[in-house]
Amino acid sequence: MKVAVIKYNAGNIRSVDYALKRLGVEAVITSDKEVLKAADKVIFPGVGEAETTMLHLKESGMDRFIKELRQPVLGICLGMQLMCRFSEEGNVGCLGIFDTDVKRFVPRKHEDKVPHMGWNTIGQLKSDLFKGFTRDEFVYFVHSYYVPVSEFTAAETDYIHPFSAALHKDNFYATQFHPEKSGVAGERIIKNFLEL
Repeated sequence: MKVAVIKYNAGNIRSVDYALKRLGVEAVITSDKEVLKAADKVIFPGVGEAETTMLHLKESGMDRFIKELRQPVLGICLGMQLMCRFSEEGNVGCLGIFDTDVKRFVPRKHEDKVPHMGWNTIGQLKSDLFKGFTRDEFVYFVHSYYVPVSEFTAAETDYIHPFSAALHKDNFYATQFHPEKSGVAGERIIKNFLEL
């Protein structure tokens, strides 16, 4: 099986690569569109800021290319947010794969810290990404922006209010949390994605 990780100006590609290696998968990290198109699975990771990243994707034509992929694609963290229609981070139009917007967390009380950082549970699971999960699992989050619950929500988490911990539409899957940093639960999610 050929697994490709999209190389662009966002961090966190190495930790995704290490997580795949732990599962015995040698991924190719590339921005070569032909290599990406030929892969069985594509991962779109991301740590960074929406506006500058979208600018970079547009300059390379990657914004249009990602939407045309037909194999299973997994967006992670910023990758998930960029798959949405619009982000309040820089007020920027994004890829529009998921017809929903990315909002900034607004603290409601003193103990609400932004970014939402650390371990939290996911529930309301509605995707093959979560095959074999029998209860609320803990996964690792780091984010100041969130995607509201919508028809595309494949998992929910509650922080300040409920939000989408994962999204799914057609061949596109995405997680707000970092499966590559989420221990055994995260490893199972990556494995499930590879087995789709």
